[in-house]
Amino acid sequence: MEWQRRTVVRDGVALAVRDGGGDGPPVVLLHGLAGHAGEWDATARSLRSRHRVVAFDQRGHGASARRPADVSRAAYVADVVAVLDALGLERAVLAGQSLGGHTALLTAAAHPDRVAALVLVDASPGGPHPESPGAIGGWLRGWPVPFATREAAVEHLGGGAVGEGWAAGLERRADGWWPRFDPDVMVAALAENATRSWWPEWEAVACPALAVLGQDSFVDPDEVAGMFARRPDDTYGACVPGTGHDLHLERPDALHAVLAAFLESVAP
Repeated sequence: MEWQRRTVVRDGVALAVRDGGGDGPPVVLLHGLAGHAGEWDATARSLRSRHRVVAFDQRGHGASARRPADVSRAAYVADVVAVLDALGLERAVLAGQSLGGHTALLTAAAHPDRVAALVLVDASPGGPHPESPGAIGGWLRGWPVPFATREAAVEHLGGGAVGEGWAAGLERRADGWWPRFDPDVMVAALAENATRSWWPEWEAVACPALAVLGQDSFVDPDEVAGMFARRPDDTYGACVPGTGHDLHLERPDALHAVLAAFLESVAP
């Protein structure tokens, strides 16, 4: 898939944006913590025939500004709005995985006039999760970087489609393969989620929402039940068999099937 690449700057922070073009209803894809926009390539290819597909490296990730001063949840939300404005998108479907789904949720709550529909891929408004920064920070700092080869990175990062997806976000340097993020920035980006839940924001979402979960989801079943209980009339759900947290990498075909059906019913 050919992307038009551009840079959007908000408050001095550069965001690397990929625009798939097209005239269909826009879909903006948001990757998770320590991820990159390229994780969505397979999904973007599937959606492109009927939608304008946009993805971007969020602040602190990939080709975007690596060490922004502000990594608050509000900063990530403002970046989404800045990308919509820069591309002239009045309203869009926001689809995000993990922390990217959380960003999509908060954007829909804060800017209901800009979001036509919301898709959460193994993400929820639940919490607090005080253990997350330490656990995830320890995992990221434990990567044996630089990886000597790309194959070594794929194996360490889970192997198969998941390992390939994560390894695609690495940067090749003279001494090996390096992540394009700093673990301390990732930990800081999780700080607010460690201390509170986001149920009021979930209840404020005014558009249809789809929750797509892996069979071995990271999302607690009680959180899933809470999502449907608080928004029973406009929340839809699907589970992708044989997948986990990175279901968008494991089964992009299945994810597209679910997305396509949902988008056909809700996209303007």
